[in-house]
Amino acid sequence: MQVQVNSNHIEGSAQLQEWVGSTVVEQLERFEELLTRVEIHVSDENAQKGGAQDKRCQIEFRPKGHQSMSVSHKAESLHLAVEGAAAKARHALEHLTGKLDARPVTSRQIDDPLGEEGPPGTRDALLQEEFLAKQGEEPTELDDDSEQKSPGN
Repeated sequence: MQVQVNSNHIEGSAQLQEWVGSTVVEQLERFEELLTRVEIHVSDENAQKGGAQDKRCQIEFRPKGHQSMSVSHKAESLHLAVEGAAAKARHALEHLTGKLDARPVTSRQIDDPLGEEGPPGTRDALLQEEFLAKQGEEPTELDDDSEQKSPGN
């Protein structure tokens, strides 16, 4: 998994990049095999001015075989913004993998309880007996070669 950290209006020191990257990777580590890349953008929306909820963290991530996903979180401190965005990313991946796990797998076969009983000719014989019983006729017997015999033979 490739991790890239970008900063805007925040001093992008190596320590900051390492801390942000490790915080996000720690939250997403159980999805490491699913992710190809994670791109983290941290910014101060008001630049040097103060203000409530002016720190923002946006995380873009690409699950294998799926379109890129993106989450963001704003908070009054960079620490809270990164933690919040990482939690949102983890939740989005849990939701995606939950959908993938719950996806029904079809075998393109119809469950037929008669199909699993006895030798190959038995199923046909049971169906024939049921049909003939509804018609009021006596069923014929099937031998091992699945050839029909009349009751008098």
